[in-house]
Amino acid sequence: MPVPRKKEQVVIYPTEDEVALQLATHVTYFSDKTIAEKGSFSVVLSGGTLIHSLRKLTESPLKETVPIPKTNIYPIHYTPSSEVVAKDYELRLRKLVAEKVLPLSCTGFPQFDLILLGVGPDGHVASLFPNRPQRHDKIDWVTFINDAPKPPPKRITFTFPVINSAKYIAMVVTDKAEADAVYITLEHKPHLPPLPCSEVKAQVNLSWFLNWDAASKLPVTVTPTRK
Repeated sequence: MPVPRKKEQVVIYPTEDEVALQLATHVTYFSDKTIAEKGSFSVVLSGGTLIHSLRKLTESPLKETVPIPKTNIYPIHYTPSSEVVAKDYELRLRKLVAEKVLPLSCTGFPQFDLILLGVGPDGHVASLFPNRPQRHDKIDWVTFINDAPKPPPKRITFTFPVINSAKYIAMVVTDKAEADAVYITLEHKPHLPPLPCSEVKAQVNLSWFLNWDAASKLPVTVTPTRK
């Protein structure tokens, strides 16, 4: 059920399984569209439950529709130091920009075609948490955190300037524990400090993929009626 907003769309499906299927269709559509336009497609995946919601991309027929060569996958290089991991990943991003694999946005940060994000019960996105300084980093492309308020404590994350440089962003939320964060963000309710998920912007379009559990706090006029 689309809810039109400025550069923003909300779609709500009854179950997590339906969200997973529609998300896979969404990724496939943007992959095909972008490759047809410019010959390549870049997508960023955050961790957490989002990975489970992407499972349909690994099933037929979608896995044949969106082939992903291993050489095109850029995982982190793990070391015990999250600071070292973050610096290494930023250097690799800068190399991709220098090689013209990734373009820069008008603000000077790498621009991805699509970023997929989940939302935590506290409103965090990626590893940008409320009451943590990383959410305010306007200089680095990749930053690190050693005291995350939920496990694991050591993480790396893109900063908001990188996230908000993306052409398209999909926010995927399918748990009732996140219903308050969804409500506060989509209904523009005041909250101190502001929830990180409310600061996500896309250059072209931001889409929210919700199931009924995640949308349960939204007004009745927005949430589909259960059958």
